Amino acid sequence: MRRPTLRSAAIAAVCIGALLPMTRQANADEKADIGKVVAEAIRPVMARYGVPGMAVGIVVKGRGYVYDYGVASKATGNPVSGETLFEIGSCSKTFTATLASYAQVSGKLSLSDRASRYLPSLRGSSFDAVSLLNLGTHTSGGLPLQVPDGITTDDGLMAYFRRWKPTYAPGTYRTYANPSIGMLGMIAARSMNGDFVALMESRLFPALGLRHTYLDVPASRMEDYAQGYTTKDAPVRMAPGVLAAEAYGIRTTAGDMLRFVEANMGMLALDPTLQRALSSTHTGYYRIGPMTQDLIWEQYRYPPRLADLLAGNSAAIALKANPATEIDPPLAPRDDVLINKTGSTNGFGAYVAFVPAGKIGIVLLANKNYPIDARVTAAYGILMRLDEAASKD
Repeated sequence: MRRPTLRSAAIAAVCIGALLPMTRQANADEKADIGKVVAEAIRPVMARYGVPGMAVGIVVKGRGYVYDYGVASKATGNPVSGETLFEIGSCSKTFTATLASYAQVSGKLSLSDRASRYLPSLRGSSFDAVSLLNLGTHTSGGLPLQVPDGITTDDGLMAYFRRWKPTYAPGTYRTYANPSIGMLGMIAARSMNGDFVALMESRLFPALGLRHTYLDVPASRMEDYAQGYTTKDAPVRMAPGVLAAEAYGIRTTAGDMLRFVEANMGMLALDPTLQRALSSTHTGYYRIGPMTQDLIWEQYRYPPRLADLLAGNSAAIALKANPATEIDPPLAPRDDVLINKTGSTNGFGAYVAFVPAGKIGIVLLANKNYPIDARVTAAYGILMRLDEAASKD
């Protein structure tokens, strides 16, 4: 084979040098074009609901972009930036599900196991009939939305669980419940002989390459922690509570959440066991109206109807008991679906959605708890426009 000469190498270097600025310009142009689509959808929502600040992450055609709007705090006027930390509420549950899935693929537990197997104090209680899968799909039988008032310790929580009686047979109704995923998180950590917060912050987050994601925000990052605002514009941040870490406790940036989306779509070079765990959280176990319940994640046929997304993310689904039809055998993870999750705390609102087949996804983080239907509608409009544009390229 003829070896390249110095002259041919020089020519190649010139060509590459000319190509790189063009590539950077093409990416800059693409980011600007996408930014127009995002701004057209996001700015009216911020204006209508008085949202002080938002960060929007977009992944399309294998590339990720983050767009920042408004301020992280009305008091300081500091703008939202790539360093701004947002509370993501129940989107945290998808990380808890990932830890439980990782424990399963590592042979530490099985989702078919009964909850009382890992919590000896609950043996002989109703949790002898509740599987870990029930905990991760909100089908335990009628656990409440929140940990009851007055429970402030783990011992008090276990005492409550021992007394709890299901309203429905496990696996027959979906009742969205923080105690349900909270218990799954406790059990996953116990099966791995560790503390939940420590496992998340020292193992899972680093394994995913998340450098700005926390359950306990360090003092050095408090200046980046956005101020949240209630629907009545009162400043507020999340308060500590039993099972808060497992159910809704993560603070993160739009960039880190976008990386998590990319990881869920198999776009990163991750440990194979972790990648299997992520993929397994997309298994479909129950049908509830237009939505398929995965392990915390929720999926829809693609392309979805906006009406189905709004119905599946509605208060009627989140706050009421809904009949659940078991999928037997479970639906293996698919690419031709839209997978999503909403998250809220008193002062923040989040939404995440992605389509594995098209490697397209969106992250919406806001420092105000604004209506979920507004989040879903805005994200749907952005994704559909970007997907249509990508299909024409």
